[in-house]
Amino acid sequence: MNRSDISGLEVFLAIAKAGSLRAAAVALGVNPPAVSHQLKAFETRLGVALFDRNTRSVQLTEAGRVLRERCRHVTETFDDALEEVRQIGKSRVGTLRLTLPYRAWQLVILPRLAAFQETHPGIRLDFSIDEGLVDIISQGFHAGIRLEDRLQPDMVGRRLTGPLAAALVACPFFLKKHGTPQTPADLHRFRCIGYRGPQSGQIMPWSFKGPDGEFTLDPTGALIVDDMRTAVEAAAMGLGITWSLRDGVEPLLKNGALREILPGYSRKRPGFHLYYSRHIRNMELLRLFSDHFS
Repeated sequence: MNRSDISGLEVFLAIAKAGSLRAAAVALGVNPPAVSHQLKAFETRLGVALFDRNTRSVQLTEAGRVLRERCRHVTETFDDALEEVRQIGKSRVGTLRLTLPYRAWQLVILPRLAAFQETHPGIRLDFSIDEGLVDIISQGFHAGIRLEDRLQPDMVGRRLTGPLAAALVACPFFLKKHGTPQTPADLHRFRCIGYRGPQSGQIMPWSFKGPDGEFTLDPTGALIVDDMRTAVEAAAMGLGITWSLRDGVEPLLKNGALREILPGYSRKRPGFHLYYSRHIRNMELLRLFSDHFS
């Protein structure tokens, strides 16, 4: 069906319902000559008359009755589909696709996820765990979660957490064998596990806060990974010292698998933010999500 046929069918159904060309024109918001012209063009394309006309009213021909009956179910289905879509826009039903790093999943989402599902059973959450920066528009995501200092400038951001404490960690066996750094300057003598950004390709410097202010050091060592979990696992196996968000390794610190070093020099990182395009269509669902997890 081409666009002309769709327009012609719309006019035909309006006339059949209203009972006259003038009443159909009022319902469609156009002038009567336009309705008459479209009906004639539609009948010409079909090769059959759909109405018997007189000066006051129109009557369906046999062909017109067949077309109306066959289209009635189609239009009812179409109207139902449109109403269903309208209700989705007004209701708390739909899918949100989000990209986020593992630590955001661990620290922000997982502790509150069960409560969200209880409160909003109609919202389906589709998460993609990714450490890199993601173009949410081109990749088909509604929103993403990243640390504040990694947000794209053209995105809207909403804070989910406050600043996050960082920690340098190593396993007790490693520290017993190699000793414990007393200042950040000592780190160059130790095996460190570096983290390389998946997209930037840069090794992340370690940030510290000392008596003279904040400063950074580049980790040295024979091991570099592009996943924070891998770095922590390697540190727990005695392969070196690594950096992590402190809350992310809290269970390993409590059970003794890891030990924090240089806590007096630790510097907090900007917190996690939800970010999304200004033109997002699922704003109501996203608002419910951000209200719950912030």
